[in-house]
Amino acid sequence: MLKRLLISLSVVMAAFLGCHAQILVTGGGAMLEDSVKSDFSNQPYFGLYKDNYFIFGPSINKRPTRYNTNIKFQISVAQRLTHATLPWGTYLYLFYTQKCFWNVLEESLPMTDLNFNPGIGLTKPLFAKNRYIGKLTFMIEHESNGRDSIQSRSWNRVALAANIFVTKNLMVHGKIWAPIVDGKNNKDIVDYCGFFNFGCQVVSDNRRFNAGLTVVKRKGWNLNANIVLDLSYRIFKKDNQYLTLQFYNGYGEGLLDYNKYHCQVRLGLLIKPKLFSDY
Repeated sequence: MLKRLLISLSVVMAAFLGCHAQILVTGGGAMLEDSVKSDFSNQPYFGLYKDNYFIFGPSINKRPTRYNTNIKFQISVAQRLTHATLPWGTYLYLFYTQKCFWNVLEESLPMTDLNFNPGIGLTKPLFAKNRYIGKLTFMIEHESNGRDSIQSRSWNRVALAANIFVTKNLMVHGKIWAPIVDGKNNKDIVDYCGFFNFGCQVVSDNRRFNAGLTVVKRKGWNLNANIVLDLSYRIFKKDNQYLTLQFYNGYGEGLLDYNKYHCQVRLGLLIKPKLFSDY
């Protein structure tokens, strides 16, 4: 099953790249292949991976209370393990993301859910006619909440992800995975967290405004999905710190309550990676 999934995904990604590569080349603002390869080789080994944020806000599908109004924060980093390129022009990375839900309005300020997401993978920069158009990453990742007994949650994914610049203002992304569910208390997690996600990121010409949409298709053929929408404004022109508003609607926001519906809006501070975020 895994072999068929990866073959199918490779075909889809190849078709996707063929459709979009020329758009970026003719759209202006593209980066030259040599400069990007040099940047990949010479950049610091340690850097940001996904969005890093610290946001606070209430539930909006029910009356806000101190139990459903919380802080959500995420720390996400990547460590490049190789200096020179590996076969097929790839680089080996170690990834780590930690996401936490903190109920600061409750007595004793409990951190109700803490999710750990390490991974390792190969990243390949993508080029078309000497222009950088994005990257492709094949990775193996684990996610768990570090709990025991009936509150324990964990699963693993073998995933292939792509980030593609359509124009200098628009990036589209997608990720598909083969799940390996080892948690005894979350055997149905793919019913709520699905097998793939997709979305886009739009940035203004002056790089101050940013809007992103991520859709996680849940299991089944009906139109069910988890949706994340974020709007951000860069505070200072030369920094990567943003004021951000995030809207989450669906299931699987955190591992502990992955099978419970959440509709939440939160406001706070966001720190983004250099070119684009991973999902």
